[in-house]
Amino acid sequence: MEKQENKLNYKNKIGILGGSFNPAHKGHLAISKKAAKLFKLKKIIWAITKKNPLKKKSNTSIKDRLKGCKKIIGSNTLIKVKFYEKIIKSNRTINLINYLNKNKRYEIYFLMGADNLINFHKWHQWKKISQRSNIIVFDRYGYKKKSLNSISFKRLNGKNLKFIKFDKVNISSSQLRKI
Repeated sequence: MEKQENKLNYKNKIGILGGSFNPAHKGHLAISKKAAKLFKLKKIIWAITKKNPLKKKSNTSIKDRLKGCKKIIGSNTLIKVKFYEKIIKSNRTINLINYLNKNKRYEIYFLMGADNLINFHKWHQWKKISQRSNIIVFDRYGYKKKSLNSISFKRLNGKNLKFIKFDKVNISSSQLRKI
């Protein structure tokens, strides 16, 4: 009876890496693999957004960005690429987390780079995001000091937020677009 009860209470740990992925790159893949290993995640969802509310609109189509993600992932079965905005009618992270939390068997780990933590307090319902998921922040070249001094880090550190020292992949989608 106890074994069956434990099975009912068992939650699959899943990671979400959200973004425009314009373009996807080896840094996305590296933090996904590292998160899976550190937190024993069963799968990671790359949740592509049409537009990041805090950035300019992408000139690259969703279809092309999905293809780019799948190319970077290759044969890695741990990572799934999804576009949820048509399903949840929103590009807000909290709405995606609420949607995924409907499945009571998930424990959600939201992955982000240190650059995103700096402005995380500007995200729609950012405190609720931290209450409904575990926030995993990966160090990023040139952003450590600012992210550790951010409003978000000061308010959330130790409360569902972990800062991961990381052998940084010195690459970003912004840099790649300039090439």
